[in-house]
Amino acid sequence: MAISPGPDIDRVWLKHYPADVPPTVEIPNVMVTELVESTVRRFGDRTAFIYYGARWTYRRFWAESERLAAALRAAGVGPQDRVAIYLPNGPLYPIALFAALRLGAIVVQVSPLYLGQDLSRLLKDAQPKALVTLEILYPNLAKVRSEYAVPNVFVARLREFYPWYARPFVNRVLRRQKMSTEFPTDPWVRPYAAAIRTPGSVELYRGDPATTVAVYQYTGGTTGIPKAATLSHRNLVANIVQTNTWNTERRPGQEVVLAAIPYFHIYGLTVAMFMALSEGATIVIQTRPEIRELLKLIDRYQPTQFPGVPALYNAFTQQPDLSKFRIQSIRFCLSGSAPLPVEVGRKFESLTGASLVEGYGLSETSPVTHANPVHGERRAGSIGLPLPNTDQRVVDLETGTKVLGPDEPGELCVRGPQVMLGYYGHPEETALVLKDGWFRTGDVARIDPDGYAYIVDRKKDMINVGGMKVYPREVEEVLFQHTAVQDVAVLGMPDPERGEAVKAFVVRRPGSTATADELVAFVRERIAHYKAPRVIEFRDSLPRSGVQKVLKRVLREESPMPGATAPAATAPAR
Repeated sequence: MAISPGPDIDRVWLKHYPADVPPTVEIPNVMVTELVESTVRRFGDRTAFIYYGARWTYRRFWAESERLAAALRAAGVGPQDRVAIYLPNGPLYPIALFAALRLGAIVVQVSPLYLGQDLSRLLKDAQPKALVTLEILYPNLAKVRSEYAVPNVFVARLREFYPWYARPFVNRVLRRQKMSTEFPTDPWVRPYAAAIRTPGSVELYRGDPATTVAVYQYTGGTTGIPKAATLSHRNLVANIVQTNTWNTERRPGQEVVLAAIPYFHIYGLTVAMFMALSEGATIVIQTRPEIRELLKLIDRYQPTQFPGVPALYNAFTQQPDLSKFRIQSIRFCLSGSAPLPVEVGRKFESLTGASLVEGYGLSETSPVTHANPVHGERRAGSIGLPLPNTDQRVVDLETGTKVLGPDEPGELCVRGPQVMLGYYGHPEETALVLKDGWFRTGDVARIDPDGYAYIVDRKKDMINVGGMKVYPREVEEVLFQHTAVQDVAVLGMPDPERGEAVKAFVVRRPGSTATADELVAFVRERIAHYKAPRVIEFRDSLPRSGVQKVLKRVLREESPMPGATAPAATAPAR
């Protein structure tokens, strides 16, 4: 059912809404699994995934997912139980995800970069009944089992998903990187190879798409404390249909999508998996976005669509030998997760001939809410116009109740079928951001008279490291655990490679001689490496307000910028 714009909605400003995109579209009342099952019927023999030479047709992918669903069912997984996916990008990700959804279970998205406190905290919150992972990640899971013991752990070998001729090479690389190739023998471990031989058919669970939760997508929300945005099947189906409608470049059954952005992030899940699978695209999966490997994949498989993040497009344009690679196959790219520098977009388009369109979204909105037109005016610095069925407005920052007019900055609010049900287990936090169907994004924006939105300020303290969110409070809490740390404040600093990097201002306890390298290593042992400080600056004290809040604004003003001469107390992390 489409949402009709009301008289108080900013849609009246949309003078430039694309002529080839309707302002509202019909959202089918189906589960995500039903949407993809219809694709399997239409394109069963088409290649669904390519993974370093190995191929899965839609028919093979769907059958293997059903076999894993049968194994999960035998392990006691049923509707609305939780199944955690602790994996990097690879064919096992969509196989495991749709195995869980087929049963009506909730998929818990777990970053493969998580370990220690990150991992245990998420598992304790979600309480999954089963988890799917690889042997190379299992040691991280084993270390936190005393914190939360997942009853059923399905473990696959990474080499199972490579062509037979590449498997010895995979093992050599893993050993060189000192990653585990031993298969765990713990009694709760269930080998994936045996699981996909489980007999019996598994019918698709069919609940109410509007109320049946499909995914727990962990995010910091407005407070920086990780919590799960609960996304229903309807939320996800709506965003698939909305974004595919916006992408007027798409050709069902003909596209080749390069999936370099991570599936554990909602942007990668929706844009690089769900959207592609819903229309019979072939997905070229890259485990992680390493730029030289990415260029080789483009040259070999000729993708037509390449969703990414600004840091990835920037790295692409900086390669000195692009003329050696066939890159003109790319026709359309959607950039998300961070602001796209205008020059990066222009250079990428000039090199490839593709359309690079900037969009905007959040974990709580499945994720896309805005995008610049594929055909039509793209305004520099703008996140574009709201997607079909999506309303926007800005409200005053003081009360959040007064709707502001064109070009008045305030908090951006959105409303549409892609907006989450709420935060799992956090009704108070849900009430702060959801009211009368409107979601308060926490971002300060303005909307021009034509309906184009511009983000003019960031969420209070969040740091964006190459598209990955880092909340200072989390890093500060880890540093405070070190016996040498008396006081600490963390903020983001500009970084030419990642957009932003983490910087920590540390006051050491009297007599302590802890080094920057020692503190960085301490952080990396406890949370994901990308959250660790890139630079640590030691200080005698931190500036504070009258109520003893750290004045991070002062720290930013006093902190040396990259390229400037750093004081002796500043030590870059190696």
